[in-house]
Amino acid sequence: MERLGDPLVFPADPGEGRRARRAIRELAAKAIPEGTLLDDVELMGAEAIANAILHGSGLIRAAVSTDGRRLRVEVGDDGPAPGDLQGRRRVDHGRGLTVIDALADEWELDQTPRRTLLWFEVDTTADVTADAAR
Repeated sequence: MERLGDPLVFPADPGEGRRARRAIRELAAKAIPEGTLLDDVELMGAEAIANAILHGSGLIRAAVSTDGRRLRVEVGDDGPAPGDLQGRRRVDHGRGLTVIDALADEWELDQTPRRTLLWFEVDTTADVTADAAR
């Protein structure tokens, strides 16, 4: 996949999370036209970033890439926050992972004591097909 723009790196701060969510949308818009799918990608990105801010540690990194048919968003941090038990999988206390599970074509959460990576993918051709059917 080809990365769209530069990777985003920001501190775990809610204000920075809002900036990162907007940046993910702007990058995704290079591969997805305005519409429901772009809104869904922004929502899933916001949920992934919120989880990293609430449960992660260190800097948060996000990247958006595409192969022309699929769009992939990756959000990572330096692992569980110091208050979390070492090695415990991140638990979704809200609805973030439920939202991602419902909207993404594929997704995965990979967590170790030193790194957490959440990625999700969507089919960029699905929105075009849905628009053509309307």
